[in-house]
Amino acid sequence: MNNKEFIAELSRRLGYTVKDASSLMVALVAEMTDELEDENVIAIQNIGSFEVRKKQERVVVNPTTQQRMLVPPKLVINFKPSASFKEKMQ
Repeated sequence: MNNKEFIAELSRRLGYTVKDASSLMVALVAEMTDELEDENVIAIQNIGSFEVRKKQERVVVNPTTQQRMLVPPKLVINFKPSASFKEKMQ
């Protein structure tokens, strides 16, 4: 399902116009982005939680050249599904 299909289905289920449903999605993603930029955890009931984690710097080896490189630390988004969500997916 792509973004256009998702918004069409959302508008059908909620009874909104496609434009209104699209505005809702833009607002939701913008708010989630703002919260994750502030490194806050977002917990959505019956779905799971999103959080920002910091990956430490590490040394990797190129298998072809055997050259060692240092990968700098970075922030990644982690999703942890809830127990009920895991059950639904099995």
